[in-house]
Amino acid sequence: GRGFAFRRKQKIERQYRKLLKKGRKVHSQQDSQFTDTYPEHLKHLYLAEEEMLKKRRRAPDDSVLSEEKLNKAVECHYTVLPQDGDENKAKVFSYRSVTTEGKCKKKTSNQKAKEEYEKIKAERARKKEEAEKRKQQREVAQRLYKQKKMEAYKILSKKTKRGQPNLNLQMEFLLQKIQQNT
Repeated sequence: GRGFAFRRKQKIERQYRKLLKKGRKVHSQQDSQFTDTYPEHLKHLYLAEEEMLKKRRRAPDDSVLSEEKLNKAVECHYTVLPQDGDENKAKVFSYRSVTTEGKCKKKTSNQKAKEEYEKIKAERARKKEEAEKRKQQREVAQRLYKQKKMEAYKILSKKTKRGQPNLNLQMEFLLQKIQQNT
């Protein structure tokens, strides 16, 4: 029945479940740590601490990229406006958010699969067209080859009235062949 190995397996499973429960408790404590229960005069400090922890959780490369994105997204414009002809000039800063071009949205697995399917389909169509072209070229080359062979056979197989091979035609054929090769 249920011997030593089965009991050992159950024991390991219990220990694993305990670890999972502890992990869940730790995460729930961390998430509930930053709430609105703090006093109002210290709330900004806790929020700043929360932001720092979130940045630490992210990879260092991600934080650098997000800062660059923020710099691209916000553009500072400096304008100087004169006031009623006075030499005193008012300085005005205006910030305008700029949508970054070429946002890379993550694709769903369905979209990736569709793209992969379209690539494969295009590749198959391309290969099919190439095979069709090669087949047509081969057929044309074979037709030309057979045509030349038939012409050569007709010339070489001509006979005289007495049934002897016509050597004059054969010599002319060989002369043409030599002239074409040179």
